Amino acid sequence: MLDDTDRALIALLRENARIGHAQAARRLNLSRTTVQARVESLERRGVIVGYTARLSEEISRRMVRAHVTIVVAPKASAGVVTALQRLPELRALHSVAGVFDLLAVVEAEDVPTLDAAIDRIGAVAGVERTQSSIILSTKFER
Repeated sequence: MLDDTDRALIALLRENARIGHAQAARRLNLSRTTVQARVESLERRGVIVGYTARLSEEISRRMVRAHVTIVVAPKASAGVVTALQRLPELRALHSVAGVFDLLAVVEAEDVPTLDAAIDRIGAVAGVERTQSSIILSTKFER
C-alpha cells in the first residue's frame, strides 16, 4: 500500500505538515509535481486524513500532562468514550489490555486545571476507577 517514497513523504509531513511541495521535493530529491501528486493520492486514498497544529516547545514545556488509566463498567465503554471525547483537555484516548480499559493523555495549562479535568473524567457515568501519573518530562516524541 505504501512504498518507500510515500513513507519518506509522510515522515516529512509528520515533522512539519506545512512544508511546501517544493521544499519537500528538494528534501526527497523528487520533482514538485511528483510530491504534489503523491500527497493528493495519499489524501484521496485515506492514508492522510488531516493535518494538525503542534505547539511551540516553549508553550509545550509549560503544559502539565498526565496519563490517566481508567476502569470502565461492563457495557459502558461506548458511552464513556463519547463523554470523554467532549473534554478539551484530553489529547488522546487509547483502549488498552490489562487491569485498565482505557488510557487517556490529558494536558492542561496548570495543575489546578489538570486536577479538574481528571476529576471530570472520574465523574463520567460508567467510569469505575482512575489512576493518574503526572508526566515529569518527555525524553522524545514523534
